[in-house]
Amino acid sequence: IHGVGRITAIELMSTMPELGSMSGKQAASLAGLAPHPRDSGSLSRKRFIRPGRRNAKTILFMAALTAARSKSRLGDFYRNLVERGKRKIVAITALMRKIIVIANARIRDMKIQQQS
Repeated sequence: IHGVGRITAIELMSTMPELGSMSGKQAASLAGLAPHPRDSGSLSRKRFIRPGRRNAKTILFMAALTAARSKSRLGDFYRNLVERGKRKIVAITALMRKIIVIANARIRDMKIQQQS
């Protein structure tokens, strides 16, 4: 994954050992990167991310900054969000969520492959 090096991967695995055994939405929520609605009836409010594992957020933030500057699909994803009018911090948060979902899926696939 662009932006995730060896040390970042090790720190992420030590912070979130559950990775690979849950869905992408659950992984994002555990890291504190899933938008939670605060709607009531016909009232629809802005969605905020809730506190999650602070260390995981810090690790993912640095990985997202690196990925945003790269010439990869993740960098294109970030630039596309900014061009569409999203604030840069919102785009970085979306990139952080995307990285944790990709990492969760890759770890899950590696576990399945090792079992076979």
